[in-house]
Amino acid sequence: MESFLIQATMFLCAAVLAVPLAVRFGMGSVLGYLIAGIVIGPIFGFIGGSETTDLQHFAEFGVVMMLFLIGLELEPRALWDMRHKLLGLGGLQITLTTLAIAGGMLFLGYQWSVSLAVGLIFALSSTAIVLQTLAEKGLMQTSGGRATFSVLLTQDIAVIPMLAFLPLLALPATVTLAPDGSVARPSDAAHDSHHSLSLVEGLPAWGVTLVTLAAIVAVILAGIYLIRPLFKFIASAHLREIYTATALLIVIGIAMLMTLVGLSPALGTFLAGVVLANSEFRHELEADIEPFKGLLLGLFFITVGAQIDFNKLIADPFNILGLTFAVIAIKMLILFGLGLLFKLRRRNRWLFALGLAQAGEFGFVLLSFAVQQHVLPQPLSETLLLVVALSMLITPLLFILYDMLSNRMHEEKSETAADEIDETGQVIIAGIGRFGQIVNRLVRGSGYDTVVLDHNMETIQAMRKFGVKGFLGDPTRPELLHAAGISEARVLVVALDDPAACVKLVDYARRERPDLHIVARARDRVEVFKLFQAGADDIVREMFDSSLRAGRYVLENIGLTEYEASQAEQTFYHHDRHAVRELALLWDPARPSSQNPDYVKRVQELEEDLQTLLTTQLEKSNAAE
Repeated sequence: MESFLIQATMFLCAAVLAVPLAVRFGMGSVLGYLIAGIVIGPIFGFIGGSETTDLQHFAEFGVVMMLFLIGLELEPRALWDMRHKLLGLGGLQITLTTLAIAGGMLFLGYQWSVSLAVGLIFALSSTAIVLQTLAEKGLMQTSGGRATFSVLLTQDIAVIPMLAFLPLLALPATVTLAPDGSVARPSDAAHDSHHSLSLVEGLPAWGVTLVTLAAIVAVILAGIYLIRPLFKFIASAHLREIYTATALLIVIGIAMLMTLVGLSPALGTFLAGVVLANSEFRHELEADIEPFKGLLLGLFFITVGAQIDFNKLIADPFNILGLTFAVIAIKMLILFGLGLLFKLRRRNRWLFALGLAQAGEFGFVLLSFAVQQHVLPQPLSETLLLVVALSMLITPLLFILYDMLSNRMHEEKSETAADEIDETGQVIIAGIGRFGQIVNRLVRGSGYDTVVLDHNMETIQAMRKFGVKGFLGDPTRPELLHAAGISEARVLVVALDDPAACVKLVDYARRERPDLHIVARARDRVEVFKLFQAGADDIVREMFDSSLRAGRYVLENIGLTEYEASQAEQTFYHHDRHAVRELALLWDPARPSSQNPDYVKRVQELEEDLQTLLTTQLEKSNAAE
């Protein structure tokens, strides 16, 4: 017990110290966790010590929980909608990478079966590191981020056939001498390292494959016909903690069953998550397990760092580092070529190539399984394990390299030619997303012509299917604005998603047409101030009116009449418009608002004025009654 508490304390201390420092220096949380693992690994003798097995169990459980959550986010219907990217981009990446690395292993003199197994293992990338880093950097919604996610998803799914296929590559049995001079066979070692309840022990390769497939089918069927009724039964208790306990039971139970048949526990829980992804209990599960997700991912990254055997690396640095950089270079070249083939633009192409160039956490799973099934010899697997860990350790540095390259690249223009604009109108609407659509429908429904501009081809095409004509092009381009009739228009509506583009467009339009009335959308007060300084006449915060209406509903249901709540709403509305204009004159873009004393003081004064106005109004209403 004391040993466990010491280990837990050191794990948490290392994470608390290393991760904030890594984030502060722009290296990301993942690199911080890896550094923490590197630091504490030698302290406890995890590398080559008696507690190596315990460390691997920690890492396995982290992967198991992580993949259950990832699977829970992958709805089968969404997978079907993405089938072209999964089979095209993802399938090509796995196939080409496997063949390239297998070819390199053949060149180094290894058997074809060993070479193919190594190629399959290194074709995979790190779902955990890449997805978390993309989310931290806000890159998930870029075309490069979406392409990266598609490939990672394909790789996660491809692990299933890989685990079924690997036993067919088993090496012929060999006889070696044990330390005491006796004859040792691989089957003996397998027997010693596994419990007696293994269902695949002693089966031929085709038998292991059949059992593997049967176990996968069993998990899927259990998820459909057993787990859902179980959750319905649990729901009747109306206890939130029971949901968490049930989720843990599913994860641990499936992990145990998969271990009994010689499969990876991570694979089984991943499948269970996918099966439950479209169930009515999915969001409840995610809400209950989400607090554990970050900690478990951090634990996994720490164990990866702790598994880096620097003694082995120092003993043979050129060979191991050479293999590591060779894997990264081969994968990066293939990914870069696929980015060209699938027409990813420059910045997104580099994100795609650098983001997926490492090996992944499934590499640990496949390496362990390959050794167990006598596909890879133990000495080679130890070297490959170090290569996998080092490549994952280098990944945050590759993202830093991407940031450097991205900052050097100028903003790319759309490769799609803009439409020829053959119409003008009194109202120009720049941006036809969820905000611009409502404005356009109201204005056109009232009998006025509009000219709609948007740089997103999919949005324009979708609007045309509903009979709404729009023109493809960048609304911030002066020639496009003049073609749309900016010199004669009466109103310009700025509803672009990019805040910087909104300010740029307002600034240009105001300089070109001082008399033009400009209505602009903003997300928060800071954007309001920027648009105000750029020259917008009416600035609408996209969530302001809906939030104000929700506040009115609250007042109506806690004692105020509809009239009183409506009056409070109108008072707040007019006061806020006045307050924003006053604060815009005090706002300083060079420093945060919280560090601007004049701004903070005026906010406090205005808030007191608002409370006085609302209280006075309510007292007048009560007196009138």
